[in-house]
Amino acid sequence: MMFVIRTQFMENYGAHDWDGKGACPQHWKFKGGSEYKITGVDPTADPEDYINLADVEHSSDYAREYVLSSSFEEDNYLSAFEKSQLEYDGEIIYPEPHLSWKEMEAQVLFGGTSMIFNREAKELA
Repeated sequence: MMFVIRTQFMENYGAHDWDGKGACPQHWKFKGGSEYKITGVDPTADPEDYINLADVEHSSDYAREYVLSSSFEEDNYLSAFEKSQLEYDGEIIYPEPHLSWKEMEAQVLFGGTSMIFNREAKELA
């Protein structure tokens, strides 16, 4: 079983010419997104726990990425992007970001990063 987190990425085109003084101009454009896969999960766990530990959301004056949806999927799940690669190229050259739950949990417990988005993991309470 895997847990899939679907995100939306946006870029602020208003920030391209911003000199850093005053308020940043706002001109946001949608730029696609990703499906982050966490394999080897417990389907009875709270989905919010996986979303929080994956730490895939971020926001700045220049760009933002946020969670659109999430779901538990079978181990053979492929995103639309991966399916299109198989259909047109015969292989998946650019897989969606993925990490096993055991790898992710070990990194959080030992103070590393989540590796999915390469940011420091949130401290466990």
